[in-house]
Amino acid sequence: MGRGMLSSVKQGMKQLLNAAGIEAHRFHPDTSPLARLMAALRAVDIDLVIDIGANEGQFAKELRVGGYSGRIVSFEPLSAAHRRLLQESTSDSAWHVHPRCALGDRLGEIELNISGNSVSSSILPMLTSHSSAAPESAYLGHESAPLITLDSVASPYLDDTQAPFLKIDTQGYEWHVLSGALATLPKIRGIHMELSLVPLYEGQRLWRECIERLEAEGFVLWAL
Repeated sequence: MGRGMLSSVKQGMKQLLNAAGIEAHRFHPDTSPLARLMAALRAVDIDLVIDIGANEGQFAKELRVGGYSGRIVSFEPLSAAHRRLLQESTSDSAWHVHPRCALGDRLGEIELNISGNSVSSSILPMLTSHSSAAPESAYLGHESAPLITLDSVASPYLDDTQAPFLKIDTQGYEWHVLSGALATLPKIRGIHMELSLVPLYEGQRLWRECIERLEAEGFVLWAL
């Protein structure tokens, strides 16, 4: 195939993908977030991923695409997302979905704000800085869920585990999840956590404060 023909095929494929709302780029391991994450998991031989704020299983499925084959335990409080999460995990024997619950810093019951795009749902009230920038994320309703701490349920999952990894994506509630995991954190070998540069939810702790807290717990920054 000549150079001109190859260029034409590439351009045609690019136009088709763009028409479908997809933008594709050449894969570079040194700049790929997934490649960096997989490198981190391999560096410390991670054998369990605790997936907090799993939604419909997007993170767990991304790990499988990246080549991680170890155990995954997912937590999700939204009832609709939790049902989908159970469906997605059915064919994966190493992927366990915990009964529906939210994780925080105490035991009890909590009210969830349900977002129009699901992934922006949070325990915390949404600020206008968020809803104005992404109108589809505005809250549409509420539902309650059991609230637990990671410390209250982690022990059985950590049995026979040498190197657990913690992922937290809870839409501004990450600080509370950490506060409910004080006994578990010393056993964790790595953390992947969503951080915000600007306030998006009422009472949310921002990125610098979260990083400083984790550094005080003995963690070092791997990547942003």
